[in-house]
Amino acid sequence: MADKLVIAGRAFGSRLIVGTGKYRSFQEMARAHAASGAEMVTVAVRRVNLTDRTKESLLDYIDREKLFILPNTAGCYSADEACRAARLGREVGLSEWVKLEVIGDEQTLFPETEELIRATKILVKEGFIVLPYTSDDLIVARKLVDAGASAVMPLGAPIGSGLGIQNLANLRILRERITEVPLIVDAGVGTASDATIAMELGADGVLMNTAIAGAQDAVLMAEAMRDAVAAGRKAFLAGRIEKKLYATASSPIAGVVR
Repeated sequence: MADKLVIAGRAFGSRLIVGTGKYRSFQEMARAHAASGAEMVTVAVRRVNLTDRTKESLLDYIDREKLFILPNTAGCYSADEACRAARLGREVGLSEWVKLEVIGDEQTLFPETEELIRATKILVKEGFIVLPYTSDDLIVARKLVDAGASAVMPLGAPIGSGLGIQNLANLRILRERITEVPLIVDAGVGTASDATIAMELGADGVLMNTAIAGAQDAVLMAEAMRDAVAAGRKAFLAGRIEKKLYATASSPIAGVVR
């Protein structure tokens, strides 16, 4: 596709980013990744065996010639924790990119935005390409961009909830006001229509994990998400018709010979 997702100067043919958690097996995960058409996959640094290569690891099931690994700092509750996880991922050769997560609440997994902004500033200064998971708050998003984030990744709904896009207005505002870096919807997608809605609102991409891994047929759902993201992007670029309260005839009577 000529219409590529570009983050920090790197181009990706797919606008779908997928995760690695909650699959029933590593083999299923690999099949779902292939079916999704994704070119970027996120991996939790703190939940992967990075040192003992004699033991099986999910990294063994990721084709690094086809998939770009995006380490994430899942499970971190402070800027210091998140920065340590990001540095570990870089030290073991995963990537200098990081999906930055700093959680503020155990039940909702909503981000701790003050710590998130602080961690972004620290990691950007250390040469990381930072993609922060954040709330759908415009002011926080602007601060993250000012801190040097290479993308802004607002939640559509709580992580793993499957509720779909809950605040359409905020995402529309973010799309209009955040233009310097890509806007990637992260968290809350439950099915293909949710992904399509996110893309129709103008998101540059969608990141998901549970919606695919938790589906009864993960591989088939991965295919559905691939198609949904592509369809939503095309619809956004095409430009939808104006919404009207009353009907407009599909076959106008103007010019009709009576």
